[in-house]
Amino acid sequence: MEIVQGWVHRAFPCDEASRVGEVRRYCAQLAQQLGWDEVQAGRLAIVVNELGVNLLRHAQRGPLLIAARAHDAMVEVISIDEGPGIANLQQSLQDGYSTGGTPGTGLGAVRRLANEFDIHSARPGGTVCVARVGRDAPSPFGARRAGEAPLFGAICLPAPGEMVCGDGWAVASDGELLRLVVADGLGHGPEAAKAAHAALGAFSGAPFSPLPPQLEQMHSQLRTTRGAAVCLAHLDASQGLVQYAGAGNISGRIISGVADKSLATQHGTVGVQIRRPDENRAEWIDHGLVILHSDGLNTRWDSATLMPLLQRDPALVAALLLRDHTRQRDDTTVVVVRRRDT
Repeated sequence: MEIVQGWVHRAFPCDEASRVGEVRRYCAQLAQQLGWDEVQAGRLAIVVNELGVNLLRHAQRGPLLIAARAHDAMVEVISIDEGPGIANLQQSLQDGYSTGGTPGTGLGAVRRLANEFDIHSARPGGTVCVARVGRDAPSPFGARRAGEAPLFGAICLPAPGEMVCGDGWAVASDGELLRLVVADGLGHGPEAAKAAHAALGAFSGAPFSPLPPQLEQMHSQLRTTRGAAVCLAHLDASQGLVQYAGAGNISGRIISGVADKSLATQHGTVGVQIRRPDENRAEWIDHGLVILHSDGLNTRWDSATLMPLLQRDPALVAALLLRDHTRQRDDTTVVVVRRRDT
């Protein structure tokens, strides 16, 4: 069994050249903390620089999101923009191609130097890109993508102006089974973070315990905090089944090319007041995505825009939802789980 404690991203708007330099310096610090050598840190610096310069020169409003992933010692770099989109994506991924009078090594260099890479672009919607850089050198055949996409991806961001995030998430895996939790501490800031961390601590103690008792245990342990909205989900790929329980305004959906089902939980605040928890069930259709998100994201989003990404890196889905539906005034967490190909 493996438990992945969810990472938190830091957002860097790339609206002027100095901000690109700020991201490079931040990533240099991360590389030093991870104990990387100059070659490893250099790969990360090039990836960050190329994506940041692309945002600055070619995009309309876009940040770089940076997160260090403790479980696989990778640094995740997510680029998000609002347009104009890339007219010929495959051409733009070739080294030597440029539309701005530069050497044209941008996206081609990122794909070569990243251990994992995926990108989606639409005109006029814009482009989202994820690149992960690790200690090991990338495969000579190029970064992993598409058919080998990770089973889950997430974006977790503090509220504007906050240094800590009042949301939290974690994933536990055991063979074909996944257990997922998303917690949103009431409000935002340090006290909200305390509540969310308490929920994750309760989850980590017994991640695969039955859902209703697990939620009740969280309720007990969060009584010394301001409380949190929590959703727990048990995902069984072999059975095509999702079981879930929760309280508060964590939203859930299962989407595929043929279905779009909401995962509704009871009202209440874990640690303050909840009814006796119920467990609900839903079918996990082939190629379906399970998406849980906090109320930093608007709930009324159209799943049709995500159809091209069903078998792609789940972080691309999270990035697209964040770009198009964030409320921009609260902590925001989006976790996306892709069903393993059967």
